[in-house]
Order: sequence, then C-alpha cells, then structure tokens
Amino acid sequence: MNSIQNTIANILIDDLFISVPRDDINLNDNMRDVLGLDSLGFSELRAQCEYAFGIKITDDQFTPKHFDSIATLSALIEQLTANSAQ
Repeated sequence: MNSIQNTIANILIDDLFISVPRDDINLNDNMRDVLGLDSLGFSELRAQCEYAFGIKITDDQFTPKHFDSIATLSALIEQLTANSAQ
C-alpha cells in the first residue's frame, strides 16, 4: 500500500471501526460488501479523507464509482491532491 492507501486503511480501522483485520484488507475489497461500511460510514469516510488530505470531495465525486474500494478512493484522492497542487 502507498501512503494514501495506508491512510485510508487507518481511517477505516481507527475511526470507522471496521471488523476486518488489517492484514485481511485487500485494496480491491468492496467497502460495502466486504468491509461492511453503511451509508453513515461512507459519509464519515468522506469527511475523514477531506480532513486528512486537505481536499474537498464534491457531491458529484461522492459516488460508488469512487468509493467502491481503497484502490478507487485512493485514485480519486491522488487526482484531487494533484489538482490542488497546480
């Protein structure tokens, strides 16, 4: 895992208290079906990522496409942080 992916995993474990052990988390695991996030969990994950990475995730970006897995969310965050650096 890269640093963004590690931060997302830490948020899932430390702040959202998912029941999947860290060693069993796969980057492509579906966050709803495998990691057990519900709608409140997704909202909290969005807020925690905005705070941790200093970004704004718009309503248009808050979709299952971007919040499917750690890999897809990491790709969105990489894009947003790259855009904010320009």
